[in-house]
Parts: sequence; structure tokens; C-alpha cells
Amino acid sequence: MSNGAVEVDLLIIGAGPAGLYATYYAGFRGLSVAVMDSLSELGGQVTALYPEKMIFDVAGFPAIKGQQLVDDLVAQAASAKPTYLLGHRAEECVADDDSVTVRSHRGLEVRAKAMVITGGIGTFSPRPLPDAEHFEGKGLRYFVPKLDELAGKDVLIVGGGDSAVDWALALEPLATSVTLIHRRTAFRAHQGSVDQMMATSVRVLLPYEVAHINGTDHVESVEVYDNATDEHRTLAVQEVVAALGFTADLGPFTRWGLEQRKRHIVVDPAMRTSIPRIFAAGDITEYEGKVRLISVGFGEAATAINNAATVIDPTAKVFPGHSSGGEG
Repeated sequence: MSNGAVEVDLLIIGAGPAGLYATYYAGFRGLSVAVMDSLSELGGQVTALYPEKMIFDVAGFPAIKGQQLVDDLVAQAASAKPTYLLGHRAEECVADDDSVTVRSHRGLEVRAKAMVITGGIGTFSPRPLPDAEHFEGKGLRYFVPKLDELAGKDVLIVGGGDSAVDWALALEPLATSVTLIHRRTAFRAHQGSVDQMMATSVRVLLPYEVAHINGTDHVESVEVYDNATDEHRTLAVQEVVAALGFTADLGPFTRWGLEQRKRHIVVDPAMRTSIPRIFAAGDITEYEGKVRLISVGFGEAATAINNAATVIDPTAKVFPGHSSGGEG
């Protein structure tokens, strides 16, 4: 979806854990909901940065992998029948007496009766590789939510952080071959994970960078070079995982007139921002005593949705009833 317009009761900006839980809760309150995110995959920074890491602070789960948590949240949110607007960065926002209208960088306009911003630490943009624009979705990806998609492939992973090493370890038993290159001679990843990777069949090239990605309709090979000696070599691969990290930018949110503090959006106990009809939840919020945990974001999301419901329908009550009763 690249243009046109969408009309819903509620627009959620950010498809990370807090946004996905807010999506479920919007459906529980009987609201039509759209979810906009600049990334092409659901899950926010969990999917982008640590899908294979264990998370220990989510109630009811002694430990759960990041991607499994996201998958479960997506399954839970499906009951709301949401409209997902992925790959759309929210750029312009106009709030009036009865609605909020947001336009994305791709020209899509969304009109909602209320909005909840769950943008984590802002808009994520992947750090690019040479020729990346031509091969995105054609063998080049920035995260691997489904490992089986790369089974039986020759895979090149670019990066030296935890995500790069974690994906190398996870893909090594599934892929035909895994090569990891990093532009430095030392890794930023946990040393235990690096040692584990070095004991596998993963080929590690240091200090190497990407010069060109080659192919027609799909990645066929990648030319890499040793940035110490300028030696070039060509690797025959079908898939490239660019695990170079992401830049986060509050960008558009800073232009919407929202009260901010320390690069976060200020909210009150009802998760209301300084602009009527706009709420916020999760890591992007700021208030006295704020604790930035996924579990806290879930509670804030529920608070935001229940209070937004009364703005959308003034006859609605803030307290929704218990979900265990099966009725909203």
C-alpha cells in the first residue's frame, strides 16, 4: 500500500511489543485499528536487534526468545483484525477536534479518532550496504525472523555485534554455508558467543567489508575486500543479512508539537500526551519514576487504549471488564 487513505478508530505508531499488545487490546475494546511502522517486519527493536536472545522480564515466562515473544504477540493481536502498514514512516500529523490524521513518507494518509504512539526509541533505519536499495527483498535483509527461510542457502552475514553472531550461530546448522564478515578485527558481541561461533563451520573474514552486491533479480554473489590489504574476493551467496545495526530517530515526533523531555514523549498517568487524542506507551514515554521494561510497556499500552476508548466513544468506560470473562 503506497498511497490512498485509511480510516480507523485507532492508529498505533510502532509495531514493537507494546504496539502489538495495544493492537490486541484495541480489538478487545471493539475498536478498528491500524498499525504503522517504518520497518518491514513486525516486532520493532526486538526483531531488529535481538530476536534470538532470551528475555527474562516478561510476566508468566521464565525465559522466552525475542522472536517467539513477537510471534505470540502477533497471534494475540490477530483477534483485532488489524490493518498493518509496514514500511511506512509517520511524517506529518494534524490533530483536530474529532480526529488525528497522519501521512507517511510514502504518501499514505491515515485518519483516526485517536492515536497511540508506541515507537520505542523512535524510527528505526537500517545502516545501509553498497547496492542495498536494489537488492532489498531480493536476497538482502536486515533481520531474520524466520530462520527456515534461509535453510539450504549460502548466507553472508555482515556485522560484528550480538545480532550478527547470534544469527550466524542460529543459521549454521540450517544453511548450506554461513560466512560472516566484519570491518574490524575485534567483535562487539559477547565473547562467549564469539568463541562458540569460532568453533563451528562459520567462515569468519576479518577485517572485511562489502564492495558490491551482484545479481539480476536476486543476490548471486558479493564482492568483499580486506580493508587492511585491499585484497578483493567474490563470495557466491544467495542471501545477505546486513546486521550493521539501526539508527533511531525521534525525527517526526519532534515536529508534531508534543511535549518532550530527554528525547522522550511526556505523558500523564492516563498515557495522554500534550496533544488531545494522542496517547503514548512503552519506551518512548517519560514521566516521574519511569522504568523502561517490556513488561511496563504492556501495562502502559493497556492504560493508553482504555483511556483512548473513552475519547473515541465518550459513553465508554475506562475500565473494560476482565478479558477472562470473554466480553469487552
